Amino acid sequence: MKTQHFFSRVIAAIVVAAIAMISTRAHAQLQPQHLYYGVDRPVPINVKLPAGAAGDAHIDLLEPETAKVLISAAVVDGTADLATMFELWKADSHSLMYAQLVVGDEKVGPALVIQPLLSRPIAVIQNPNDPRAAPIFPPMPQTFSGFRIYVDKHVIMHTSKGDIELRLRPDQAPNTCWNFRHLVEGGFYTDIIFHRIVGPNFVIQAGDPTGMGSGGPGYNFDLEDSKLPHDFGVLSTARSGDPNSNGSQIFICLSRDGTNFLDGRYTSYGQTVRGFDVIREIAAVPVNNQRPIDPPVWHSAELIDAPPYGTGFGGNTTESGDDAEGK
Repeated sequence: MKTQHFFSRVIAAIVVAAIAMISTRAHAQLQPQHLYYGVDRPVPINVKLPAGAAGDAHIDLLEPETAKVLISAAVVDGTADLATMFELWKADSHSLMYAQLVVGDEKVGPALVIQPLLSRPIAVIQNPNDPRAAPIFPPMPQTFSGFRIYVDKHVIMHTSKGDIELRLRPDQAPNTCWNFRHLVEGGFYTDIIFHRIVGPNFVIQAGDPTGMGSGGPGYNFDLEDSKLPHDFGVLSTARSGDPNSNGSQIFICLSRDGTNFLDGRYTSYGQTVRGFDVIREIAAVPVNNQRPIDPPVWHSAELIDAPPYGTGFGGNTTESGDDAEGK
């Protein structure tokens, strides 16, 4: 009896230690001191290393998707200036990057998204008689004004059919991703129905508080020239015939075959990493002229820390979660 009690105490101690270690790792990360950093100014961030970490710490600047290391710099607990560490203002061109904390050989915590603030071309319709045709983006001079820097997050959609977890792709559509994060964080997506369902191979659509298909957040923003293919589980922005009428409405694709013609016409900006079965269940509800008879409800949405970039669904992966193949 005493032996059993002893081993129970040992196991409990191990569990507590493991939880403490996980908690320490979870709270070790990079944190920007500001959201925006103007050109030619310091870029201070806070660095929190895991307690008792073994090995030297450094920050890797990573290329989107491939997670290729562009440059590394040593770092210590406290504060660091990314502008000095990586000579951010001396680059000849600017593209989105990720800053990932690494301790020893282990990536720790979510990465920072480093988005350059660049003036962007405005989409125009090629043929006024065919507003659904792919728009074009006439070239225009680009002005670089600095960076928007924030912690990489996933979005969880809590629906009446279950949860859908989305990985955002700011490398493809940075402003669209930021708009979605803003609406999620502000509680916009609360008890909103899926008002349009076109199954089994097209889309499920939501994001209008009125549930009628014409509502939004009270503003519109421009189409972005995303190259992310519309495929099963891909998140994209619904709009009217005006390519620059994007707002709060989103759709999730049900198959590549059914949505490939949307490429270049709509802004795709996220990928499902969990909840593929939920998407299929929503797509299967009975409808009348694309309107669900008993609409599934999008109860809420939340931001959670993304995994370290280049691991799991943090980038550099083609994994399919719980079966990402469209049916």
